[in-house]
Amino acid sequence: MKKNILHGSFILLSLSTLIYSCKTKAVATTDKKEVVNEKKYGINTEYMDASVKPNDDFFRYVNGTWLDNTEIPADRTRWGSFDELRKNTDDDVMAILNEAVANKNLDPKSDQAKAVNLYKAILDTVSRNKLGITPIQPYLTKINAVKNSTDLMNLLVETKADVSLGFFGAYVGADAKNSNKNVVYVGTGSLGLPDKDYYMSDKPDTKEKREKYVLHVAKMFGYLGMDAKTASEKAARVLAFETSLSEPTLDRVERRDRRKTYNPMSVADLQKIAPSNNWKTYFEKSGFTSLDSVIVSQPKYMTKLDAIIKENNVDDWKAYMTWTLLRSNADELTTEIEKTDWDFYSKTLSGALKQRPATERALATVNGVLGEALGKLYVEKKFPAEAKEKAEAMIANVFKAYENRINNLPWMTPETRANAIVKLKKFRVKIGYPDTWKDYSGLQIKSPEQGGTLHENSLAISRWSNKENVSKLGKPVNKEEWGMSPQTVNAYYSPTNNEIVFPAAILQPPFYDYRADEAVNYGGIGGVIGHEISHGFDDSGSRYNAEGNLINWWSEDDLKQFTSLGSALADQYSALQPLPGIYVDGKFTLGENIGDLGGVNAAYDGLQIYLKEKGNPGLIDGFSPEQRFFLSWATIWRSKMRDEAIKNQVKTDTHSPGQYRAYVPLQNIESFYKAFGIKEGDKMYIAPEKRVKIW
Repeated sequence: MKKNILHGSFILLSLSTLIYSCKTKAVATTDKKEVVNEKKYGINTEYMDASVKPNDDFFRYVNGTWLDNTEIPADRTRWGSFDELRKNTDDDVMAILNEAVANKNLDPKSDQAKAVNLYKAILDTVSRNKLGITPIQPYLTKINAVKNSTDLMNLLVETKADVSLGFFGAYVGADAKNSNKNVVYVGTGSLGLPDKDYYMSDKPDTKEKREKYVLHVAKMFGYLGMDAKTASEKAARVLAFETSLSEPTLDRVERRDRRKTYNPMSVADLQKIAPSNNWKTYFEKSGFTSLDSVIVSQPKYMTKLDAIIKENNVDDWKAYMTWTLLRSNADELTTEIEKTDWDFYSKTLSGALKQRPATERALATVNGVLGEALGKLYVEKKFPAEAKEKAEAMIANVFKAYENRINNLPWMTPETRANAIVKLKKFRVKIGYPDTWKDYSGLQIKSPEQGGTLHENSLAISRWSNKENVSKLGKPVNKEEWGMSPQTVNAYYSPTNNEIVFPAAILQPPFYDYRADEAVNYGGIGGVIGHEISHGFDDSGSRYNAEGNLINWWSEDDLKQFTSLGSALADQYSALQPLPGIYVDGKFTLGENIGDLGGVNAAYDGLQIYLKEKGNPGLIDGFSPEQRFFLSWATIWRSKMRDEAIKNQVKTDTHSPGQYRAYVPLQNIESFYKAFGIKEGDKMYIAPEKRVKIW
């Protein structure tokens, strides 16, 4: 399915994934009384490595036996607690989908029928292979007809709802400084490599990836009927052109600073910095009528793009658009084209050895496009009311703990502290599934039996998505919408909504089990809750006020203190080296690292509130509640990654590698030292004056 299938959406969410796995075992002892033939839910001690001291290597202590005995599946670039749970959830959803496929009485107009029809169309590889490149041929013809900048801009607006041709994009989203209002954003164009660093860095590995990229583009061009010489020449043009587009863009750290990407201007002012396009006409033809102003994410890029357009290198434009079209539609064309696309993006860039089964890939697409259609069925079958009720009680305790921590911060003045408490108290919390499900009534999806093809359905989805996005302009922001389907194993914080969201799939065994002891759940889902709350107070989310607006609520001195603490934490992570010569970017991952540190602190304090109210259960498996809390946190990040995946992650992912998330935050927390008796001389030890304490 198209990589730009939801190109009409403009979502600015800070997402984080926190997953752990646990296993049913027999309980050891509680209060010195043997408990026989009773299930216990929590830490899988068989995965631990008792030969390692927790004081020296906490990650291996918790996960060592699992690490020794687990191989990454050939069709994965990483494997761990998250991936296991994701696979289990996908299996559940696949069973639900297959039931719908087999249901002869399924209402043909229902959302579930649309999901079934799309699933069948994706798997209809006979039709896909027979059609070849026919689905994109009309667009190739239009690209080849471009002769000047006027033709180019007319083509971009004409095809905006159908396909991605690059250069720039225009989308509707919440105004970062008036979060109840929808506005039009103008963003940069798409590129074939995942980050600016891939174009600009001269490091040997990056240069090698660029060379392989050119070979890949040339091979893909061959599917369009180009001879080898022409394909190679055009592939070189693509790299050169994309490099010129990449050069003026913000780097990965700068892009995290919303202040730098929030640049409101009138349409007339946009016309001045990028005069090659008639912007008034472009917006009107795009459906944005009576538009006076927009928000430009990167003005420097728009100015450079205009200069590139003025150079009138039409052949470069055509090569770039042809590649962007082919790349973004590769997985809905022939299976050979799809496989070649996978060879570069999954194998070369991330180290995968084998494609995932076609059914899994099809399910992923259906989940991404019609997630809530399947979500209704998933919630009915897999989400017990007890899970939500217990999660709500835990969330209340973590919020209470967070408020206590803010009130006791030694570095924050009363005025800023009061603003932080106001923001905390105005957090919205969504659990499980939406109160109002997404309306798919305007979308028509045909099965192969009805004459539908993957391309036609993909086109229908793109047009429907674009129409839905355009229709938001002039209306208040709908803050009841969800950014994830219920069957997504994930959680997120939305700064413009000032909300934390926990889909149903993350509130299930073995990640979260309402039957497990609370120390384990607080170390798992409690850490998720605290992490997402902390995103409202990380280096990015803290720039938004209680109403979700990009407005400073900090005093000057407090902001300096906060920035200094963040820099110290960034330095800790930047010293980490997952592979020789490959370092974590502490500034790029700072938001997630603050989230981890604040989240563990708040969840731990939340556990103490619970134990004070409900009583201490004593030792389980020989571990105190405090120890089980930290064991659970480290279990979350049980994972292995291929080398290429690690290299790609440090360039493109705001999250640090899992092995570091398991223990680096803990090294800054005094209660961790007390729980395991960590002292000076131990490898886990950091001197008190070097420990970072933020929230």
